[in-house]
Amino acid sequence: MTDTTADAPPPLFARPDGDIDVSFEFFPPKSEQMNAKLWSSIERLAPLGPRFVSVTYGAGGSTRARTHATVKRIVEETSLTPAAHLTCVGASRDEVQAIARDYWDAGVRHIVALRGDPPEGEPFAPHPQGYANAAELVAGLRQVADFDISVAAYPECHPEALSFEADLDHLLRKIDAGASRAISQFFFNPAPFFRLRDALAARGRDIELVPGILPVSNVAQTRKFAGLCGTQIPAWMEARFEGLDDNPAARELVAATIAAELCGQLYAGGVRHFHFYTLNRANLSYAICRLLGVQPGVIA
Repeated sequence: MTDTTADAPPPLFARPDGDIDVSFEFFPPKSEQMNAKLWSSIERLAPLGPRFVSVTYGAGGSTRARTHATVKRIVEETSLTPAAHLTCVGASRDEVQAIARDYWDAGVRHIVALRGDPPEGEPFAPHPQGYANAAELVAGLRQVADFDISVAAYPECHPEALSFEADLDHLLRKIDAGASRAISQFFFNPAPFFRLRDALAARGRDIELVPGILPVSNVAQTRKFAGLCGTQIPAWMEARFEGLDDNPAARELVAATIAAELCGQLYAGGVRHFHFYTLNRANLSYAICRLLGVQPGVIA
C-alpha cells in the first residue's frame, strides 16, 4: 500500500501554500556596519514578498532622520512597500504633518501611527502644540492624505493602562479615528491575542488584527523587551532556552520552532497575516516563514 501522507507536511503546518501574508519590521541603522547588516536583511527577506516592511523610530524620535532616509531608500531602490513609523513625541502637530506630507510626496502611502516612547527614564509628556496620543495622530494623518494607517495593539495590555477594558477603549478610539489595521505587540501565548480579537468583534469593529511575532535570538534581550511592554514569558519557554546561552545553533533552532508553533496556533484560529519583529536579523524570520510555507519568488 502506498503511503499517501509521505509528501504531506506535518499537521501543524498543513496549510495551502500562498494563503499566508507576512510583513517585517526593521530599525534604522546607527553606523555603516549596521547599515550593511540592515540592507543584507532586507535583501534576504524581500523575495518572500512581504505585504509591507516597517521602519521604526527610536525613543523620543531619536532616529527620525535615519528612519526617513531608510524609508526613502526602500522606495527608491526596491519594489517593497515601506511603512514609516511616526510618533507624537517631541514634535508639534505642524511638524508631524509636514513629515507626513514629505512621506506622501516621496511615494510612501503607509504610516504606522504610534504615541511613541519618551527617552528612557522619563514619563510621556505631549509636546505643547503636539498630538496627545495615537488616536489624535491618526485623525491628524487623515487630514493630510489618504494614508494606509496601522496602529499598535497590546494583547496583554499596555503597561500604562489601568485595565484591559481601558486599553481596549483606547484601541477603539484609534480605530474610530481612521486606522486601517492594528499590529500587536509580541506575545508567546495565543490566548490573549484571541481575547483581544474577540473583544474587538464584540464591540462591532471589523478591523484586521495582525499578530506581532518576535523570534527569540537573544533570551536576555527578549526578557528586557518583555518587561518594557508587559509581555509574559511562559515558564515552559524559559525552560526550553535554559543552558543554551553558549549554543547559538541550538538556540536558533528552538527559537524558530517556538515561533512556528505559535504561528501554527494562530493560523488554526484564522490568522493569515504575520508581522515579524526582525531586529534587523533575517535568518530566523526567513526560516519561520519557510516553515509556514511562504515561498520565495522573483522580485522585480
